[in-house]
Amino acid sequence: MLRLKSFSAFLLVLFCCFFTCKNQEYQSNYKNGYRSIFNGKNLDGWEGDATYWRVENGILVGEVTPETLLKRNSFIIYKNAQPENFELKLKYRVSELGNSGINYRSEIIDGVPFALRGYQCDIDGRNRFTGQNYEEKKRTTLAYMGEKVSIPEMPDSIPTSNIRKNVKKNCWQTRLVIDTLGTKPELKSHIKSNDWNEVYLKVNGNLLQHYVNGVLMSEVTDLDTKNKSLKGYIGVQVHVGPPMKIEYKDIMLRYL
Repeated sequence: MLRLKSFSAFLLVLFCCFFTCKNQEYQSNYKNGYRSIFNGKNLDGWEGDATYWRVENGILVGEVTPETLLKRNSFIIYKNAQPENFELKLKYRVSELGNSGINYRSEIIDGVPFALRGYQCDIDGRNRFTGQNYEEKKRTTLAYMGEKVSIPEMPDSIPTSNIRKNVKKNCWQTRLVIDTLGTKPELKSHIKSNDWNEVYLKVNGNLLQHYVNGVLMSEVTDLDTKNKSLKGYIGVQVHVGPPMKIEYKDIMLRYL
């Protein structure tokens, strides 16, 4: 009888331990409504080219070496959701010549491996573009660093089958800059080189806001019903160019 009671007590302790651990795991995945979408252990839920993406010490690492130079940009894509209105937080660290970005409300391009088309919060090691809104494979630059922009309906004179006719110098031509958020030197002073920075994206309806280290870097109100996207995939990028390294961690998503 004593052995039975001891075994029962052991099972009770084991059950409590398991429940506590699962509860702690649940709580760590949901903080203030945010849910982790990268577990820091493996690429569960994500799909990308293993030549460029790996998990290392709890970090999502994208790296291009002299032996693996890209012919086209390559994304690792979060396949478990296509959020519409949301907030996204993450931390990144990028090499000096690195070029990356966080895509959202994006579509997968058929026939092109690991490619996305859609909104992007730009990231680069020299901070020429960090925080701007660039629409990958579509309307190109919507808002540069330090701009508050409204995108009106695309003119009828621009065919939807060839919207590149409205692009010049890699920038959408019918955008309206309605305010400034600070000078580029001021905004760049808030971004750390060779260190971790935090990105916060708030995407709600037509309003797209990109923050870096708590500072609003760009804001777009997209009123272009022909071209805007209301939902889609999240992904992060390694870019064509010289060898580079980009690291991401603490990737957290909250629905609005």
